[in-house]
Amino acid sequence: MKYVSTRGQAPELTFEEAMLTGLARDGGLYVPETIPTMSRDEIAALAGKSYEDVAFAVMKPFLGDSFTDDEFKGAIAAAYAGFGHDARAPLVQLGSNHFLLELFHGPTLAFKDFAMQLIGQLFQIALKRRGEKVTIVGATSGDTGSAAIEAFKGLDAVNVFILFPHGRVSDVQRRQMTTPSEANVQALAMDGDFDDCQARVKDMFNDFDFRDGVRLAGVNSINFARVLAQVVYYFTSAVSLGAPDRKVSFTVPTGNFGDVFAGFIAQQMGLPIEQLVIATNQNDILHRCLTTGDYRTDGVKASISPSMDIQVSSNFERALFYAYDRDGDAVTQIMDELKNEGGFKVSQGAFEALKSVFKSGRASEDETLATISSARVATGELLCPHSAVGVKVANENLGDTPMITLATAHPAKFADAVEKASGIYPALPPRMADLFDREERVTRVPNDLPTLQELIRKAMTA
Repeated sequence: MKYVSTRGQAPELTFEEAMLTGLARDGGLYVPETIPTMSRDEIAALAGKSYEDVAFAVMKPFLGDSFTDDEFKGAIAAAYAGFGHDARAPLVQLGSNHFLLELFHGPTLAFKDFAMQLIGQLFQIALKRRGEKVTIVGATSGDTGSAAIEAFKGLDAVNVFILFPHGRVSDVQRRQMTTPSEANVQALAMDGDFDDCQARVKDMFNDFDFRDGVRLAGVNSINFARVLAQVVYYFTSAVSLGAPDRKVSFTVPTGNFGDVFAGFIAQQMGLPIEQLVIATNQNDILHRCLTTGDYRTDGVKASISPSMDIQVSSNFERALFYAYDRDGDAVTQIMDELKNEGGFKVSQGAFEALKSVFKSGRASEDETLATISSARVATGELLCPHSAVGVKVANENLGDTPMITLATAHPAKFADAVEKASGIYPALPPRMADLFDREERVTRVPNDLPTLQELIRKAMTA
């Protein structure tokens, strides 16, 4: 199994190499050279199996010879042992044909734990075997950062620096990043928005002297291992509702496109997905693009669903790679237009290819609050704002096929917005009840590449 860059100019890598590399050296994102498929019988055989067993069956074909079966099974077991629900990703029924997939039972109460806990285990195995150390630098709109810090804290072979936009994450998200005391993890509150944080991380990867000097690695969703781990819960939820004999649809609240791209991979593997519906908040660049064919940034507007406050959706490049029939030169051209001109026009053929796979919708701030309120009354389910965006858009796309909406975070991570909508202030789980009593450790940094690079270099030699 080899991995190729979406821009076509980087060397082919194994799964392990692609995982440890993150962003390709040509600026592209790694994808599998071919997507493994599963037969109807193989999908049907997943019924009744544990989440861990399904994870092994779905992901193993993507790994090639990078990890032995025993290594990979051990990593999966360790990754999900700390989750607060035995099903890992349980389904809750919202209506006659509408289901909520709860992805917030991990250690940081967000769907990012499914991938980050596993990638932490795989990094540990690979680096120990190689006798190497790496520096992980990541950008977060809230949940990726806390999940990364939780997964990598205390590991000898990894130093972690997480950039988050100062003042633009929830109090719980911030404290999950700033209260761990382990010396190998650092939270950096950067002036600007998430797109600024993401841009500085990409700048570091594209500065090859710095990248090689600090042995830079990435765990943002630019890392395909992250996307791959998220493919699993598409299979577990679909099979529990009757796949492969019954089609299913999914609505995915998303900002950076990684979670819904995992659904695309599941569909390409053979899972009978009828609709993949993208749900956006007021930062609706993905919805606008899928409606008009024009992808053009319009400034990030702070919202009550801050993890979706994104205009440059990194993983959309992977979808474009397939929409442009794997033409790396075409992808390079439009990504250059995005960087230099703030946007690009999708070709007619690629636009039709995207629309054949993805539908989309948006939710305003008022609609998000109204959905939290109405869902609580109708079902007793308390939604976080991101999940509410998904439910609102899903309700507009219901049909004869069962719809599964991905619930991406625990409501307590966004307690103020939930209380405003429902009158209920959601409590943190008991294991996290003392979060606001813990001491914070954070560094305020400017939106300046040389300053960030110098900070990281100094920390590495301290």
